[in-house]
Amino acid sequence: MEDNGGSHGNASVLAIDVGGTKMAAALVEPGGRVGAYERIATPPPPHVDADGLWRTLLALVDKLPVQELAGIGVGCGGPMWWPSGEVSPLNMPAWRAFPLRDRLSERFPGLPVRVHNDAVAVTVGEHWRGAGRGQPNVLGMVVSTGVGGGLILGDRIIDGASGNAGHIGHVIVDPDGPPCECGGRGCLEAIARGPGLSAWAREQGWTGETGKELAHDAARGHPVAVRAMNRAGWALGVAIASATHLCDLDVVAVGGGLSQAGPLLFRPLEDAFRLHARMDFAREVRVVPAALGQMAGLVGAAALIFGADRYWTGG
Repeated sequence: MEDNGGSHGNASVLAIDVGGTKMAAALVEPGGRVGAYERIATPPPPHVDADGLWRTLLALVDKLPVQELAGIGVGCGGPMWWPSGEVSPLNMPAWRAFPLRDRLSERFPGLPVRVHNDAVAVTVGEHWRGAGRGQPNVLGMVVSTGVGGGLILGDRIIDGASGNAGHIGHVIVDPDGPPCECGGRGCLEAIARGPGLSAWAREQGWTGETGKELAHDAARGHPVAVRAMNRAGWALGVAIASATHLCDLDVVAVGGGLSQAGPLLFRPLEDAFRLHARMDFAREVRVVPAALGQMAGLVGAAALIFGADRYWTGG
């Protein structure tokens, strides 16, 4: 089924992507094209409170030439209460049960406002206009400040009881692994998220700071940086193999900042996946980079409005 957002005429969606590293906003057209676009670094804790984060987001949105809108779609770091849109991103401690959907409804009265997990938005974007287009069963992933996921089965979003279905970041890949901010141990996110991976590399003698620097040094052959990327890729491959056996997928689309490392991440990921995905049906799955890159979350947030018949069940 092709969805061009026809019932919304030519009106765009105000799409917002809220994460622990950056906030982005764009006007997305009915066909999925991203028009005007703005982004800003997310103020880090402990230098900002809940209202400070909200003011930062409003200032970002106000930079866009907003005119006629079909609605507001948001992907935000989780967990959250869904569909009410109260958000508590693990990597944004200033927001705990922050009523993001209500605040945006007050700012844009009379328009539909739909808030979902940021990784769900990436998944929806990739299914609607990206690497999963035309495939009915898709797992989308974000590997960045955190690790999240979203799940499309039978061409429709799977929300689960609380809207957190597909949250692959808290699949256990190493029961003896490092502690996770969720309170568990050995979660995929604890191993593969950018800040955690950089911290591990520094413990091994690497002297850089960010995940971007780590990937750059791995590309230059720095032995610790290479081991770090292998570590992240291995954990991702193990988790994806488990998800594939559980959900019988067609495509896994991996996005987020760390995915920009390319083969440095995807080679060990593929090796681990092929080692652990032993059932015949699981071997047919394609694991690919997110085709929409850094725009996937914004395109998916827009699809919560334009493609609500498939991508929004929250009322």
